[in-house]
Amino acid sequence: MSGGFKEQATHLLEFKPPGNNNVTYKSGRETWDNAWAPDGSYFACAFGERCVKVIPWNHAKKTSVKLDNINENGDILTHKGCTIDAGELVWSVAIGSAVSEKIPRTCSINYHHVRSANLMLAIGLNNGRIKIWELDTNKLITELYDHKTVVRGLHFAPDGSLRLASASRDGTIKLWDMYDDGNMYKTLRPGCEWMYAARWSPDCQKIAGVGSARTVVVWDSNTYEVIRKFIGHHHNVVDVDFSPDGALLVTASYDTRAVVWDVYTGDVLLELCHLFPPPRPIYASGANGNHVRGAVFSHDGKHIATICDDGYLRIWTIEDELVPQQIATIPDALCVACSPTGSIVSVGTRDGTTSLFAFPRQVEPLQHLCRMALRTLTPSQSVDKLWLPLKVKEYVKYRCP
Repeated sequence: MSGGFKEQATHLLEFKPPGNNNVTYKSGRETWDNAWAPDGSYFACAFGERCVKVIPWNHAKKTSVKLDNINENGDILTHKGCTIDAGELVWSVAIGSAVSEKIPRTCSINYHHVRSANLMLAIGLNNGRIKIWELDTNKLITELYDHKTVVRGLHFAPDGSLRLASASRDGTIKLWDMYDDGNMYKTLRPGCEWMYAARWSPDCQKIAGVGSARTVVVWDSNTYEVIRKFIGHHHNVVDVDFSPDGALLVTASYDTRAVVWDVYTGDVLLELCHLFPPPRPIYASGANGNHVRGAVFSHDGKHIATICDDGYLRIWTIEDELVPQQIATIPDALCVACSPTGSIVSVGTRDGTTSLFAFPRQVEPLQHLCRMALRTLTPSQSVDKLWLPLKVKEYVKYRCP
């Protein structure tokens, strides 16, 4: 692994599908994705062949559930959830809510199948279909048909509009409207063979997509025009996430790096290297053994969790790109997600296991909180026009600790 580290990440819990205790790998049992509900009330993960496990999360006890105690008729108070048979190999999951923590985009909404308090689970399948389940009733609402092959990534808009972005190996990102009976209203074509992930920005004004052939693209979600293509990776890019203030973008690539970008300028701000010394582009673009498979921001906007084929989960700070703050051993990791509270990072692996680790928790300095508040509303170019000292401007633009 690259360099050293400061401390070991705290391992909390581990979920295993039934009957895999003595099996290291079996095709079809992989946990390709996991997701949290926007309010943190549910956790969902691919769970063995064709299945998705949905687990109610008890905040009061700050713990999850033991899978031995789960059945389909349980409730949150008794730590019980359900298992959904998706009918096909599960490649992606996402949970969306019709209740936004922010001001809604629109006040005139035709609900159709959707009630305002519902949580919806989207499941992306091997055959290109997306199944939508209502978590409150555990019922299948609808199926979405338009992708031609594997649906590799899903993400609901965080504004409560129940718009869904899906990324597929057919090379497209499609946008769906759950308030309009799942109507597919736009297809984005970045021009690569495979798309791996799609992500709405926190204000829902942008959509980021990553894919094969070093593709990193951000679109305007209102005009659907390309805002910027980000150039700098040397291999397929497989994961993407916005910072909570929307000013930064982190991408994970098979070129052994996770890169943090300025969303507004396209500048590379940090390179989180998982192989030391960093390989030359010709080696990074091949089978280097250190593919970075996932990267996600924490809720505080100051930490980034990454997973790599070298068998480590790394937790970095945006103030130090050389050494991870924490690491944990997690072989064959395939996906990573952060809970809405920022206290837990969840990692899915090739043998179907999902492990939970504690994210570093600390009282953030006032200057960082002020920076996030300012950057939520202020593009990088506008920061330069503010009457602030040069060092303060550089700090606000995330260009210095």
